[in-house]
Amino acid sequence: MDLCTEAIQEVVHPTAAFTPQHDPQDLGADHAPSWDDSLLNPKNRIDSLDLPQMPLWRIDGSTGLGTQYYALPLFLSAVPPTRMDVFIPADQPRVIQQQLDLDVAFHVKDAVRLSRLAITRHIIRTLHLWVATEFKDLAAFKDFYQDVPFGTRLVFENLSLDIRNIQVRVGLNHNLERQLTSVSGLKHLWGPDFVFPDVIDFYEIQVIGILHDSVCLVRIRGELFIFKALTSGPKYLYHELKVLCTLTPHSHVIARPVHVVMKTCKFGGKKAIVGFTTFFHSKGSLRDHLPQLRIHGQLKSSDQFKWSVQLATALDHLRVTSQTYYPDLRLDNIVLSENSDIVMVDFEQRGVWCEFAAPEVNAIEYIRLIATDEDMSDEIHEKYNGILRRLNPHFEELLTEKYTNATNGYNVTWLALSAREQEAAEVYMLGRVLWCLFEGVSGPQKAAVWQSYRWESDLEFPEFQRTPPALRLLIDRCTRGRRDTLSGIITRQGSRLVLRDRDLQDQGPEDVKNAARRFWVSELQVAEDFLAMREERKAKGEWDENFYSRPSIREALAALKTLQSQHQ
Repeated sequence: MDLCTEAIQEVVHPTAAFTPQHDPQDLGADHAPSWDDSLLNPKNRIDSLDLPQMPLWRIDGSTGLGTQYYALPLFLSAVPPTRMDVFIPADQPRVIQQQLDLDVAFHVKDAVRLSRLAITRHIIRTLHLWVATEFKDLAAFKDFYQDVPFGTRLVFENLSLDIRNIQVRVGLNHNLERQLTSVSGLKHLWGPDFVFPDVIDFYEIQVIGILHDSVCLVRIRGELFIFKALTSGPKYLYHELKVLCTLTPHSHVIARPVHVVMKTCKFGGKKAIVGFTTFFHSKGSLRDHLPQLRIHGQLKSSDQFKWSVQLATALDHLRVTSQTYYPDLRLDNIVLSENSDIVMVDFEQRGVWCEFAAPEVNAIEYIRLIATDEDMSDEIHEKYNGILRRLNPHFEELLTEKYTNATNGYNVTWLALSAREQEAAEVYMLGRVLWCLFEGVSGPQKAAVWQSYRWESDLEFPEFQRTPPALRLLIDRCTRGRRDTLSGIITRQGSRLVLRDRDLQDQGPEDVKNAARRFWVSELQVAEDFLAMREERKAKGEWDENFYSRPSIREALAALKTLQSQHQ
């Protein structure tokens, strides 16, 4: 089955449990194409993917399952962080999907590999033509770029193999600007004693590169910083700003923001906070370092234990000293300092996908995904909204787009857990990260659906090859209660979803969908039974908040320090 947005609803998400049973004989995309759809037909072939001699644009990455691309204009002497990303339609005819490598773009995110894909070159060529035809000169485009609202989109209304037929629409993001708040507005919410970082104007920032859908590398007065902003809405941004400004400082937690970034909005001249800056750690994330170090024989046990102890120490600090939770523990959110010490980043508190999360977190998250899915029937909505309301009576208040100064953030699932339950879930994620650290891989899956890595893992959790035996026991204790995941049945092979236990020639898209449906029906039943048992025991005062008997963070830290001393 080709990777596409349909796969999310019908395979990857628990919503697949409610899709109709499919006929295995319907092989869908595997049917032989007609001449009209054949790549041998000249009308279905791109005339050129050659970039202009001096391209006006660069693509720095992508997200949104291959539908959103980070575009940077190269012809401006100083690029403000406007974040004018390119959006393309999600579902395309197979001939366009094949010609433009859209199935690969679904899981490839980084600039290096994206630059090799046809869709990236196609976008650059289209933007080059668009600027040349829509603006009288490059100076006119500069005025336009500096005048639009933050987060304005370049929307490809259609996707044609002929760039002259692609209609580019400018989507002015006025809705985002209406949601933005001023310093005085946040001070009113956070109290007069709240101390903000230094204020800097939006146009004092020069973008060097776009690293993520919310993160840019920027230069301010000759120094490099990270600029954090969200084009989808400000509530998680403002929550993270508040968290980072109120955390007790710790050497292995990202430091307090350096600046808050202000921009004058188009409506009413409001000066609002669009983002903040933090210190730039040039070595990047452990996700990319670990496989490189392993491949070159440079992954030392001393470093692995050092990073493990530092991570557990930081988690203990967040839990005990700052009394907050950290639901985003994965290698992407661990960067290395100049001294090769770890630094935890990303405090939006949104959470990780189920391949990293604890089973008790997943049980609630599955319910939330179905309860909030607009495509579900009224009957299903009523059932799962009822379950979610019992778990978190105020969940609907957390789903608002508007920033409401929610004390503990907007994570519906994690806020349904007690502090002790949250700690047990953090320990589970710690165990998964420890496995990645000592096996030297980017993630716990061989072929994650959402994202491929430049250096794919040759192992899948909980297989062990390189981890010391004593540490294997600790990882096993930390991840007690783990369940088999969808990836045990369905995996990504290249840019397709396939069944693990059947030859490619003996399976089609409907076989994959049916297997996913059976898996999710079973998992949802397990989740519902677990949550019903939890609810019943809580009502009787018999609920064990560490149901799977995992160690506490401090107990895991003490065990890591002991193992570290034994390996010195």
